[in-house]
Amino acid sequence: MAIQPETLVTQTENFNLKNDVFLDLNAQPQRLREELAKQANGSLVIIDEIQRIPELLNEIHYLIEAKKHHFVLTGSSARKLRRTGVNLLGGRATEVIFHPLNYAEIGDAFFDLPKILNYGTLPSIFLSKAPNQDLRDYVGLYLREEIHAEGLVRKLPSFSRFLEVAALSNSQMINYTGIARDAQIAPSVCYEYFQILNDTLIAHELPPWQGSRKRKAIATGKFYFFDCGVSRALQKRSEFGRNDPLYGEALETYIFHELRTYTDYQKLAPLLYWRSTSQFEVDFILDESTAIEVKATKNPGPGDFKGLAALKEEKKFKRYLLVCNAPRSRVVAGIEVYPIQKFLEELWRGQIK
Repeated sequence: MAIQPETLVTQTENFNLKNDVFLDLNAQPQRLREELAKQANGSLVIIDEIQRIPELLNEIHYLIEAKKHHFVLTGSSARKLRRTGVNLLGGRATEVIFHPLNYAEIGDAFFDLPKILNYGTLPSIFLSKAPNQDLRDYVGLYLREEIHAEGLVRKLPSFSRFLEVAALSNSQMINYTGIARDAQIAPSVCYEYFQILNDTLIAHELPPWQGSRKRKAIATGKFYFFDCGVSRALQKRSEFGRNDPLYGEALETYIFHELRTYTDYQKLAPLLYWRSTSQFEVDFILDESTAIEVKATKNPGPGDFKGLAALKEEKKFKRYLLVCNAPRSRVVAGIEVYPIQKFLEELWRGQIK
């Protein structure tokens, strides 16, 4: 059975979930129990956008205990559920985050790095014949209107300004005061808006690794939008090419997406980054064992290795990788240079450890 904003489907019947049906479920959550009364115990039930009717969770709890039904509950945000104080099925539910398409899902035959860096990997955008228009629609209709419609923000104009300013700070350390000033909002509102982006999976904070001893580490996190195409659309920037300054930021954001997705799906230690107070930096630390720096260059020079070389002095990690547009792999002073596609292939084969 599947319950979606448009349709209520059981194994034997179909119902249109028009406004009157949604209102009925909202007013009478026990109707879910009635709809499932004829289903065999232990049936699988899929409910989409569960946050729209949080009160259904009490009925779901009962049906799990009394009827042994199995539920798959999907939604774009758990924020509304947490704020309403409803039954969150503690101890009876496992959380799984689904990300945009990753390299393993796209496959070698359809992998197109310039396309990905410009448009991202949201399935509907990646497969679209008009990706620019679809990205604009997504940013306008979902990131602004849908979040506002869900009651997560009260003032849409200030949230829209915040989104654009935050997008311009993508892949950087979080500066609430600076972003608040540029977006003309209070720092407390800026912080709340960032929490909304986290809760709706639109952006993710990358925590710092602070285990270094030779150099003091910075304690401020960085943040990335979940998709490099969405970030570009929010920045209101046109398509870019290989030599554009935006290329490097988009590449870093894309590699962040691949690493975070891999980390979540494989249930590894949280993804981290390292930056010292003396300005040495390494973009990512994977599973507390592999340090990864991302560069857009084809021919990495001494400066591209500085962050990894500094971190290597700590002798904390097994491997140190420089991922870039180099045509072939090589090793420089114990640092492995990886072409982008080879890195992604080995990552999803479980060979980057």
